[in-house]
Amino acid sequence: MSAWRRYDSHLMPVFHERFEARWGEGTAPFLDPEAHEAPLPRAQWINVDTGAALAVVPIWTADDRQHRSFGVFYLPPAGDIWVLRPGYTSYLEPAADDADQLQSLRNDAFKKAVAHAKEFLFGPEATAF
Repeated sequence: MSAWRRYDSHLMPVFHERFEARWGEGTAPFLDPEAHEAPLPRAQWINVDTGAALAVVPIWTADDRQHRSFGVFYLPPAGDIWVLRPGYTSYLEPAADDADQLQSLRNDAFKKAVAHAKEFLFGPEATAF
């Protein structure tokens, strides 16, 4: 049985701390625990044996909050942060008038990123959403 467990609470602040420690202050507005916008959808897992963690979150820049993609971030137990590459997961955050179509594109991109995360954690047989 795997030691990886879903963690369905707020995004763990350590993702933001390690990202900014590696790439500089202000480089990860999408991981900021003080952000007023709840970045949904997202998924997190934590390894109860090692303390490692993995998250799938939407990524945007401070300049452009409409063009987004999903990132997969792995926190090894000894520190640092790894960016895993799930492939093309870009989408547009929907405006009120075109929410239906763009929400479908967002959900497809999210499913692709989560499948990549699950394959990283559990192997290729675990990619079903």
